[in-house]
Amino acid sequence: MADAFSSSSETVLQRAVDVNVKANTPVEQLEEFYQIGKTCEFIREHEFGKVALQFPDDLLGDSVAIAREIEKKCNAKTFILGDTSYGSCCVDEVAAEHAGADCIVHYGAACLSPSRRLPLLYVFERRALDREACAAAFRELYPDTESHIVVLYDVNYAHAVGDLLAHLTPEYPNLVFSELVVEGEQCHISGQISRQSPSEQEGQREVFQFGRRFPLSGGLSVADYAMFYVGQEGATLRNFMMSWNRCAFCSFDPASGVGRAESAGVNRALMRRYYAIERARDAGVVGVLVGTLGVADYLAIIRRLKEAVRRAGKKSYTFAMGKLNVPKLANFLEIDVFVLVACPENSLLDHSGFYRPVVTPYEMEVACSRSREWSQEYVTDFRHLLPGGQSHVPLADEEEGGDETDVSLITGFLRSRNLLSSEPPESSSGSSVVLRNPTLTVANTNSAASFLAGRSWRGLEQKLGETPVVKAAEGRRGIAIAYEEEGTP
Repeated sequence: MADAFSSSSETVLQRAVDVNVKANTPVEQLEEFYQIGKTCEFIREHEFGKVALQFPDDLLGDSVAIAREIEKKCNAKTFILGDTSYGSCCVDEVAAEHAGADCIVHYGAACLSPSRRLPLLYVFERRALDREACAAAFRELYPDTESHIVVLYDVNYAHAVGDLLAHLTPEYPNLVFSELVVEGEQCHISGQISRQSPSEQEGQREVFQFGRRFPLSGGLSVADYAMFYVGQEGATLRNFMMSWNRCAFCSFDPASGVGRAESAGVNRALMRRYYAIERARDAGVVGVLVGTLGVADYLAIIRRLKEAVRRAGKKSYTFAMGKLNVPKLANFLEIDVFVLVACPENSLLDHSGFYRPVVTPYEMEVACSRSREWSQEYVTDFRHLLPGGQSHVPLADEEEGGDETDVSLITGFLRSRNLLSSEPPESSSGSSVVLRNPTLTVANTNSAASFLAGRSWRGLEQKLGETPVVKAAEGRRGIAIAYEEEGTP
């Protein structure tokens, strides 16, 4: 039988895809690495009948063996969630609900964002940590034993923090170790009972951020502390560094056994983010990307973003497309800038490879609302922007301040910061004329509808009832660069 992808051309385009393949864990070590016994206790205690087991791609090799062990020890049916709709650090509640699950067991790295639909158990990997090497790197990076330091860590090293604490606390009296905290009564961490609670020591206040909790000494703020992170370089560390950008960061990579200072590139990263904000201020059409369906309050922040965009006189369109990549977003040339609604660890998307900038909800508010200004406080958790959040700022009133103009740092042209749309909220009208001020001055906007109208090709037209019915005919075979019947040029 002929190959469906055969071609008369001798040149074939090939692409290599790098996939990290992890060796399967021996059966006798599954209990230790994945805490199967404690997982079964959780299932039996709550009498769950159907259990969804969510794995990241690098742990799928162990998924079948774990599911069999759980079914063997519990009177429950399990099924595996592999390819998640969005980031693997988030809980895929939608896929679990489609299968009628009673609860979810989430394995591997996690952003610890709150989920409220189904009972949830986090089971982290128990990655190896050389306590002596880590303590030695810490002493080298922080020779002053009186320094105020907060120890942060990747969730997969939580099991080793106790020994590290015993190594360092006697020498560093002002050392603070953070604690993993899962928010929500239905959310649990395997082997840990932890809830948000006020600090019991006088003169201390607690900081709760990104699933971590730690106390601060009286009179000190987070900016007065240095940060020491245990884990590999990645989204978690980058998220901490951007949020607490006034703190000096050092890290220890357990895989390489190397400790180093990390704060050198924060200012450059902030400058790149501010450039994206300027692009968002110039934008006429904004695409709101739904990057999560599991993090609590994601619908509330989408509504708030659309309202902020409308008050700024811009058009907004909402997109739900799962995992993002360059080809997907390149299909929408009408969009000037995208704003991504996702968990804190997935919000800081590197948009250098995209055709349009991808900003965070915080950056979009800075671009659209006069009431929020760019400052040293950088917000990656969109829930902090909502009413009741620690960084909430009410949107500016529509009549407040009148029509303001400034000069774009990108184009050098004059732009309006209060070009209010004449159409009501949530309208999908494609009008290219908007009301600018009470004097009935009008201005053209680059709406997606007008952009589409000017395209030379606008997609296939249905023409229902106009196309004659004909018999099916044999089409071309091969690939576009060399169909078989065309021959060799």
